[in-house]
Amino acid sequence: MFSTSTQRWFPWFMLFARFFLFAIVQGLIAFVFFLAGNSDPWNEAARWWLFSVITTNLITIALLVRLFQAEGKRYLDIFHFERETVWKDLALAFVAFLLAAPIGAVPGNFLAGLLFGAAETPAAMMFQPLPQWAILIGLLFPLTIAFAELPTYFGYVMPRLEQQMGKSWPALALAAAGLSLQHVALPLIFDWRFILWRAFMFLPFAVYLALILKFRPRLLPYLAVCHFLIDLLALSTYTM
Repeated sequence: MFSTSTQRWFPWFMLFARFFLFAIVQGLIAFVFFLAGNSDPWNEAARWWLFSVITTNLITIALLVRLFQAEGKRYLDIFHFERETVWKDLALAFVAFLLAAPIGAVPGNFLAGLLFGAAETPAAMMFQPLPQWAILIGLLFPLTIAFAELPTYFGYVMPRLEQQMGKSWPALALAAAGLSLQHVALPLIFDWRFILWRAFMFLPFAVYLALILKFRPRLLPYLAVCHFLIDLLALSTYTM
């Protein structure tokens, strides 16, 4: 077991872990392409970002399981549905899901137009053609992210930072910023406009989710399902 002083650093570690894991996994994929003689291994690896996110999600889930165990808790307990409030929670989650669509999409389109002159340009940089088999494996992307992303920032990091700092709003802001900024490394493309687009396109969405889960933490499993559906829709970009 970890000491109490050591455990205090774990929420801070998890706040940044996914950003670095995305970059590290992309680097490993790039190294494979380099060994295979690819002329531009880094950008080729960026094209395969689905595999970076799936790998990172699996590592994240493993870390969360271990970190909750260190506290004498079960990771899966954060996905508990409260029987007494299930219908009320389902209704709230449905409303939240309806509002999530414009909050998640509009800022990204606005930033893309501002930075690139067209919303389609950065999307085309990200959603490059992949073989059909890769897209089928990519179905693990929305499935694994439902168990990794929101649980990391709002099921683990935010409540523990709030406990450490003794204040709600700095913890909320840090967790939302962490969720938003992780996207810079997914994929990591060294174009300053793309980096800005990825850094801030989901910031309003992250703050929105943070606020909901601050005041209604029991909605996390419902929003995890919504997250799955949203990213499943994003994955359909590859097949259009």
